[in-house]
Amino acid sequence: MAKAVLTISSKNYGAWALRGWLTAKLAGLDFTEKVIPPDDPSMKAEMLLLSASMLVPSLQHNGVKVWDTLAIAEYLNEIKPKAGLLPADVKARAHCRAICGEMHSGFGSLRASLPMNIKAHFPNFKVWSRAQGDIDRVIAIWKECLGSYGGPYLFGKQPCMADAMYAPVVTRFMTYDVALDKTCTAYCKRIMELPAMKEWVAAAKKEPDEIDELDAEF
Repeated sequence: MAKAVLTISSKNYGAWALRGWLTAKLAGLDFTEKVIPPDDPSMKAEMLLLSASMLVPSLQHNGVKVWDTLAIAEYLNEIKPKAGLLPADVKARAHCRAICGEMHSGFGSLRASLPMNIKAHFPNFKVWSRAQGDIDRVIAIWKECLGSYGGPYLFGKQPCMADAMYAPVVTRFMTYDVALDKTCTAYCKRIMELPAMKEWVAAAKKEPDEIDELDAEF
């Protein structure tokens, strides 16, 4: 059986790449990475146009090619049902899909104002009002899930699709020094302590600083 191939972009800047990659890791999928070069238009589009609907990340597995992070996650849930990417309970599963969909299609002000940049740190970063509204909504989602399902992850004792979808937000909150309460701070720490996240961050920090965001074409 041929090994799966996951095509991704920058690990320092690629929020959607992280979502797809982390979901594959949580599923226990054996895959190799194909990283597109920093001057590829798809790379720049992911970083700057911040589009959820694009061809990176994409997964090739057993003759199947699937792209778009949510589609990848649903596919992985089908082929790896025991991985727990979605909760077993039907109500919790619907809730999980709803908040994943909300992240997939929303939070445009957060994405634009606080782009993912793992290597950077901006203490006392001033957040504009629309982005603050998105931040408040993310915090509300986290607190509702952690309160409803007991934590330490959004839907219980193991990380799932939702945690992968919100993992880039965790890195953004750290990069831009976003003030969080004790519950959300603990959740962020838990996500960053995942072995897969440690692996991703270590690779991001080794990535060369060769991507000039201002050179990208819109």
